[in-house]
Amino acid sequence: MPRFPVGFELAEALTAAARELHGTGTPDDTMHTAVTLAVRLLPDAEHADISEIQRGGRLRSLAWTDETVRFAAEPRQGGHGGHGGHGGHGGHTPHPDWERLWTTPVVRTGDSEADGGGNVLSGLGLRSALSLRLRADRRRLTVLTAYARKPQAFDEDATRIGRLFTAHVSLALDSATVREQLTEAMRTRDLIGQATGILMERLDIDAAGAFESLVKASQRENVKLRDLARRIVDANSGTGGRGVTER
Repeated sequence: MPRFPVGFELAEALTAAARELHGTGTPDDTMHTAVTLAVRLLPDAEHADISEIQRGGRLRSLAWTDETVRFAAEPRQGGHGGHGGHGGHGGHTPHPDWERLWTTPVVRTGDSEADGGGNVLSGLGLRSALSLRLRADRRRLTVLTAYARKPQAFDEDATRIGRLFTAHVSLALDSATVREQLTEAMRTRDLIGQATGILMERLDIDAAGAFESLVKASQRENVKLRDLARRIVDANSGTGGRGVTER
């Protein structure tokens, strides 16, 4: 029986999950919250992870509930790997049906030991998987996958709940990404403002001239404007780095 059947209980659970997801501060926090919530929400789910799949089969684990499913998404030689590293297909397919996710938003694996197994899921004792696409572009997919140790664990109810849940996860991820980008833009603006002020005083020029000097130095040295500004601010505060000299 589904843990959250049709009706108010499911609606309330999804609403609470959405609040928790939107309360996270960064995309990384959002994804780690999402995998924890997936196990709580999806009937029969025991583990969950979020992975990035690139064209050509390169994989990267982004969030996971435990080390078992981290290796399910990101197998390494000898069974070891680091956070954020890349795995590969090697002699085993990490997920027997992941390639289908390029053309369909949901893939269910009923039994990883069907057809003789021979994949990482069966090797880890994970018989069932429900994979739901979160993001997609021409080069990569971001996928949330729930796993269970029993075969045929995820039915239509689980799939329906999973699709509702991942809609909330996708929205929360987009929101967290925008917030992170805006925060970084504000930090960059403040940093460039500080560097411009330092150059105004050092070179005895106005704000427009200082900014132009900063831009020219960035182009001449092939350094991002933000990184050059940080170098100037750090050098001015005595933490090291080279400044900009007029040429």
